[in-house]
Amino acid sequence: MSSPLLDLPGAVPAPEDAVDVGVPWHFGDPFAEQRSAARGAVLVDRSHREVIAVPGEERLSWLHLVLSQHLTELPDGQGTEALVLDSSGRVDCHMLVAHHEDVVYLDADRGAQATSPLPTIGVDGKQSLFDYLEGMRFFSKVEPREATSELAVLTAVGPDAGGVLAGFAEVPSAPYEVRGLPGGGFVRNVPFRSLPTYDLLVPRESLVDWWLALTDAGIRPSGTMAYEALRVEALRPRVGLDTDDRAIPHELGWVHTAAHVAKGCYRGQETVAKVHNVGKPPRRMILLHLDGSVEVTPEPGDPVLQGERRVGRVGSVVQHHELGPIALALLKRSTPVEAELMAGDPEEGRAVAAAVDPDSVPPDSGEPPGRVAADRVRGR
Repeated sequence: MSSPLLDLPGAVPAPEDAVDVGVPWHFGDPFAEQRSAARGAVLVDRSHREVIAVPGEERLSWLHLVLSQHLTELPDGQGTEALVLDSSGRVDCHMLVAHHEDVVYLDADRGAQATSPLPTIGVDGKQSLFDYLEGMRFFSKVEPREATSELAVLTAVGPDAGGVLAGFAEVPSAPYEVRGLPGGGFVRNVPFRSLPTYDLLVPRESLVDWWLALTDAGIRPSGTMAYEALRVEALRPRVGLDTDDRAIPHELGWVHTAAHVAKGCYRGQETVAKVHNVGKPPRRMILLHLDGSVEVTPEPGDPVLQGERRVGRVGSVVQHHELGPIALALLKRSTPVEAELMAGDPEEGRAVAAAVDPDSVPPDSGEPPGRVAADRVRGR
């Protein structure tokens, strides 16, 4: 499904092999769009995201059982983030959650998949997120439905975004807070590091009208190229680009944010609790600064090398308007922050020098709480 916004003047489509094909890639100057997001406000078409609606009186208790987040007491007008994990606690998909007018809405990247409890289903045991949820209904009083044809996602980013939105609707001020939009849909406050960010889930038939109204009000049209650069700078991972088939929530900064460590049993919960309480994740997500003096760039999935030893995996690679070429990477915890690294596949001729951004390294939270408690019992 291609966005009708591609027909607007100046819209440049993403390449056919891009993950964000079908929506505008930029509107002529992606670096200027990034600068506008940092200093003013931009609007990004993310209408290719999948939306699932979950009405029904048991919607919260049911989702509490099948997703990684604590949801039984999620109030109307509030949202959060959540994951679907496989039985080993590895990340299948990530989603944003919004509870609005007695319906829970889940929105995730297009093509989001989850490991089926029946390994004979799908390719490599994977099925669509909706099919997975539908298969987990059993006798619960819920009626999940695919709602991508009903609602489309727009994202406003920048210090001036809230002020412009205030001319159209009540603007949520707290993280993940949700407020209704006139004519249907809702707006959600999304924590995005230092930049105010709001997702608008608008009626799909009103997508162009909302876009024109907001851009006429002063928000600059922007594409996914600029949004991706801001996302990488903000250390927000994306499943499939910044994850592999071994990634667990702790490595990606999703514990507490999207995965609850103390709620009742859910698929993958044992790994989440065990690593949190008695261990540390084997890798951590960091930001790499790449050598911009060469024309080649690494690709997602390429290795990160320290000498001849593989110490990590390259994720999203972007060109940032201030930082230059940067990338997210999953790096072994044992890799020194000051290590001289190469990012990319040398056999393919795209390895470049790389350095860890020390400000991106997650703080050491000390000994895991379970290990501390065990040592206390032993009198250590």
